[in-house]
Amino acid sequence: MTTQYLDLFSRLIEGSDGGKRDFLEIGRLAGRFPAASLCDSEDTDGINVWCSNDYLGMGQHPAVLEAMKEAVDKYGAGAGGSRNIGGTNHYHVLLEKELAALHGKDDALLFTSGFTANDGALSIIAGRMEGCVVFSDALNHASIIDGLRHSRAEKRIFRHNDTAHLEELLAAADPDVPKLIVAESVYSMNGDIAPLPEIADLAKRYGAMTYLDEVHAVGMYGPEGAGIAARHGIADDFTVIMGTLAKGFGTTGGYIAGPTEVIEAVRMFSRSFIFTTALPPAVAAAALAAVRHLRSSDAEREQLWSNAQLMKGLLNERRIPFISDQTHIVSVLVRDEALCKHMSALLLDRHGIYVQAINAPSVRVGEEILRVAPGAVHTADEVRGFVDALDQVWEQLGADRLPHGTIK
Repeated sequence: MTTQYLDLFSRLIEGSDGGKRDFLEIGRLAGRFPAASLCDSEDTDGINVWCSNDYLGMGQHPAVLEAMKEAVDKYGAGAGGSRNIGGTNHYHVLLEKELAALHGKDDALLFTSGFTANDGALSIIAGRMEGCVVFSDALNHASIIDGLRHSRAEKRIFRHNDTAHLEELLAAADPDVPKLIVAESVYSMNGDIAPLPEIADLAKRYGAMTYLDEVHAVGMYGPEGAGIAARHGIADDFTVIMGTLAKGFGTTGGYIAGPTEVIEAVRMFSRSFIFTTALPPAVAAAALAAVRHLRSSDAEREQLWSNAQLMKGLLNERRIPFISDQTHIVSVLVRDEALCKHMSALLLDRHGIYVQAINAPSVRVGEEILRVAPGAVHTADEVRGFVDALDQVWEQLGADRLPHGTIK
């Protein structure tokens, strides 16, 4: 490759709003998480992880690990092919049935990731309804944006969680064209919750189909961990529910659940489903064990919420700002990229605490955060220790605090 082409990529990297991304190599210690080792250190119990999406610790749960080991011993490491060509294992079928039952839907379909689930499903659902107009929340995930882009459907973007704006856009659309409303239930960076009852009501009034991304809610909220819509008792009002196996369920993969006709259309035409190797059977077996466990156990959800509430109360006491008190996601608001990275580095170096600094494009420039995820595996004493450490770093670096008397 000639120098001029390499120079183009160098300028691309240098001109990025978010700067170069550094990746910390860690080894999550099986059975001892949130403890983890740094892969460049001889200390085998060096850090405590506070930014994992394995919110409930199911990636370390004995039943999940045992299910995976048994499946590996029986079926080997990989699926061996796409779902169409030699890659469908009985664990895939069992998991799809379990996920459909979890959400009270006719059918479900597995994808290799949450990203490919949104991209692959929306490209078909929005793209194969002739004349479809899509109404999408302004803060929807990149995978939703890509799926809608690939669908080539006409889009209307409504302001984040603004149902008045959504109704304005719905009312202005041709009443005879197909309509699709796309939203997330829990927004991963802000940690806020969509007004699902209002969205469901608007969908009924304007005859719109609905697609709800519950990635940061499945496992954690609602009866049996079925999500925010289920918590409201309105899961039936959302045509398709999309979820992941990589967060609350602790493994990897994504899925959609919905009417048989919709699921079958996606199964038949989605490129990201058809043209990729299936999830390894062992992953499907582990995910199945996690889903089944969380459908029968509330203990993990209760511990998660208790830790999140404790942390937010302590942050309020120290006047350290965070964005939302609605969910388990604690986005500590720093508003400065360099300061955010410095805080993350000091927490790791001095306190053995790993929490990732989040910058553009994951958040807008000037809205940088420490995205903290107190999990079900943390203890109350660890939560207190984390806030003490953050308070020390906050003071040392002179970061802005909330005014006295300000409570989130």
